[in-house]
Amino acid sequence: GIADATLNRFFALHVVALPLALLLLVMLHLVALHRTGSNNPDGIEIKEKVGADGKPLDGIPFHPYYTVKDVVGVGVFLLLFALVVFFKPTLGGLFLEAPNFEPANPLSTPEHIAPVWYFTPYYAMLRAVPDQRMGALLMLLAVVSFLFLPWLDRSPVKSMRYRGWISRTALALFAVSFVALGYLGLQPAEGLYVVLARIFVAIYFAFFLLMPFYSRIDPVKPVPDRVVFHAH
Repeated sequence: GIADATLNRFFALHVVALPLALLLLVMLHLVALHRTGSNNPDGIEIKEKVGADGKPLDGIPFHPYYTVKDVVGVGVFLLLFALVVFFKPTLGGLFLEAPNFEPANPLSTPEHIAPVWYFTPYYAMLRAVPDQRMGALLMLLAVVSFLFLPWLDRSPVKSMRYRGWISRTALALFAVSFVALGYLGLQPAEGLYVVLARIFVAIYFAFFLLMPFYSRIDPVKPVPDRVVFHAH
C-alpha cells in the first residue's frame, strides 16, 4: 500500500510545488510578452520585420490588447462562477452529483460513479478500451498529443482565418468529439454508450494522426505581408 509519508509528499507537491511552478511560468510568459510582443491573429511571422528598437513591427503589444481582453474574460468567468455558486451549485449533477449528498455506506457502492465534468471526456476514453492499461495510456496520449501540434501541422499558414474547409471541418469534428465524450463519460459504460465512445475516440485521435496529410492539401487563402487591422 501507499504510506502516509508518500501521500503527504504528493499532497505538498500538488498544493505547494506545482502552483509555485505555474506562477513562475506565468510571470516568465508575461515578461516575454512585454519584451517582444505577442503573435498576431493573421499568423504573420513577427521576427521577419523588426523596428529600429529591435521589437517586431507585427507583434501585438501586451497593453492595451491583452490587458483589456483578459479583464473582459475574467469578468465573464467571475459572473458565471457566481451564478453557479449562488444559484445552481449542482448544475444538474455536472458539478455535484446526487450521491455526494447521500450518507456514506461502506456496505453499498453506487452503481455509477462519474468524475467532475472536466474529466469526463478522458473518463469516457478510459472506459472505451477493454484493457485498463491501454485505456490509461489512451488518456495520457489524449493530453500529450497537443505537444506535437507544431510538428504535425504542415499548413503553410498559421491563422485559421486563412485556412480552407478541410482544416475547419477537422477542427469542428474534433470539438464535437470532445463534447460528445464529455457527455458519454457521465453515462453508464454499457451498450450503445461504449460504441459511441469508441467512435468519438477514433475521431479525436484522427484529428492528430491525419493532420500532416490534410493540413498539407488544404486549400489556403493568401496571407497579407503585414498585419491587417479593422477598426470596430
